Amino acid sequence: MSDPIRVIDAATVHAALPYGRLIEALRAAFRIGGQVPVRSHFHIAPPPDAPQGAAGGTLLVMPAWQPGRHIGIKAVGVFPDNGAVGLPSVIGTYVLFDAKTGRPQAVIDGVALTLRRTACASALAAASLARPDAQQFLMVGAGSLAPHLIRAHHAVRRYRRIEIWNRNRARAEAVAEKLGDLNAAIVVADDLESAVRSADTISCATLSREPLVRGEWLRPGQHVDLVGGFTPEMREADDAALDRADVWVDTRDGALKEAGDLVQPMKHGLLRPEDVQGDLFELCRADGPARRADDQITLFKSVGTALEDLAAAELVVEGLQA
Repeated sequence: MSDPIRVIDAATVHAALPYGRLIEALRAAFRIGGQVPVRSHFHIAPPPDAPQGAAGGTLLVMPAWQPGRHIGIKAVGVFPDNGAVGLPSVIGTYVLFDAKTGRPQAVIDGVALTLRRTACASALAAASLARPDAQQFLMVGAGSLAPHLIRAHHAVRRYRRIEIWNRNRARAEAVAEKLGDLNAAIVVADDLESAVRSADTISCATLSREPLVRGEWLRPGQHVDLVGGFTPEMREADDAALDRADVWVDTRDGALKEAGDLVQPMKHGLLRPEDVQGDLFELCRADGPARRADDQITLFKSVGTALEDLAAAELVVEGLQA
């Protein structure tokens, strides 16, 4: 008789994926690599009885595998209007298979897995791209990903001051309340421009379709982490920010096709694919940090890759077997 399929809930996922440990697991995964087809996007129209202006949703299907190890598939729904009914905007499920036999091994809460791996991928990039002496961190956005991004980034730079900005101040305050255990000053920012100008590292996790971070606000030495925009129509930084920064991505295949922060400047002729300095595979295989100078502005754009999910899922299952 085959072993039963494990069903792993969100609490178990979070407990099995400490930020520092997952960052190192992701680093190892990008060094090794794997088979990662570009994810499939499907637009889901809102139901006929939805209110005027309802956003509908997006279904993402993300497979990855390493021969002889594991196969993983994540199915994710992104529904921006979910907050009105008390649900996260991103909901999904992950299934892990044995790559030798195809036997399903585990069904894993996809929301928790996505939150942890997304935050840790950004922190992994920042470990090479943010200044080692960075002391002030700005979180733009106050959704479910925000506290995880803050904690993951803090794991690699130990920021002394952390500011949170959101259009709805109450939501920023709610995120700040979750971070009282961090050894840092936690502040809610009211003015985005001044917060961007003073930060050493800026992380954005929004569903914005209009740029929030403007290049004229940036100063030498900053690191910008763009996480939220995952379609060509979404945008978190303007053309001037992309023009001033050296750009890195999680994967070229994904970011150059899906990220509005890159796709739109490319359409305008302001950015070329060859302008991208590198991806996480190159960052993780390099001998040292990618930052070349203290005054360099670096920018990391992620849209997510199924390799990150696979590494995180393996870590969860390995922890339960230990």
